[in-house]
Amino acid sequence: MPKIDVFMAGVGGQGVILASDSLAEVAMRAGFDVKKSDALGMAQRGGSVVSHIRIGSKVFAPLIKKGEADFLVGFERLETARCASYISPHGLAITNDQELPPLAVAGGAAPYPDQRQVEHLISQYTRRLAFVPGLKIALELGNARVAGVVLLGFLSAFLPVEVALWEQDIAGRVPAKFREVNLQAFALGRQEAKVFNSTEPEAKATAAEDVAKRVRNTTRHSGRR
Repeated sequence: MPKIDVFMAGVGGQGVILASDSLAEVAMRAGFDVKKSDALGMAQRGGSVVSHIRIGSKVFAPLIKKGEADFLVGFERLETARCASYISPHGLAITNDQELPPLAVAGGAAPYPDQRQVEHLISQYTRRLAFVPGLKIALELGNARVAGVVLLGFLSAFLPVEVALWEQDIAGRVPAKFREVNLQAFALGRQEAKVFNSTEPEAKATAAEDVAKRVRNTTRHSGRR
């Protein structure tokens, strides 16, 4: 299959690395080649965290070039906007509708962009943007820390990996007492993706359809899968 590039961005403590590790693992279990690179910076102090995950039949390098990501997954609105240049013109930007202002913004030195400003900025790179109420869903489940798993569930709906592989990985990645809430968060994220797909205009073909077409074309030419 052709490559699928996923760029994840957030701040320390949001679970970016857990989500990218899970994606890499399930993709490998599904039989794909995977390359991954993380940049943590001052993550423990709430600094930026990014992950490059590249999936395909054969992947030679871990880093995604700007303008080539099929999916940009932002765990926080400002981080999504900051990394918008990585998304391809036909890519899908998925952002958690959550604010975690950095020190400069929290101290009043700079304004925090609202949803409309973020949407305007990302629209310069792609017309396809999904705001996901990850934190709201997580709080309704009683655990704010599973917001990242909601985003992972949303993303999973666009990737050619069986749901069972995702569920097995999540169940084995978190402590037993948090297993059920994480699986619920993942399932609710997938439901949000179904809603998004049902309302997105036909002129903007969904990422799931794009991936499926590429996989079918590869299958016809290679005779595999």
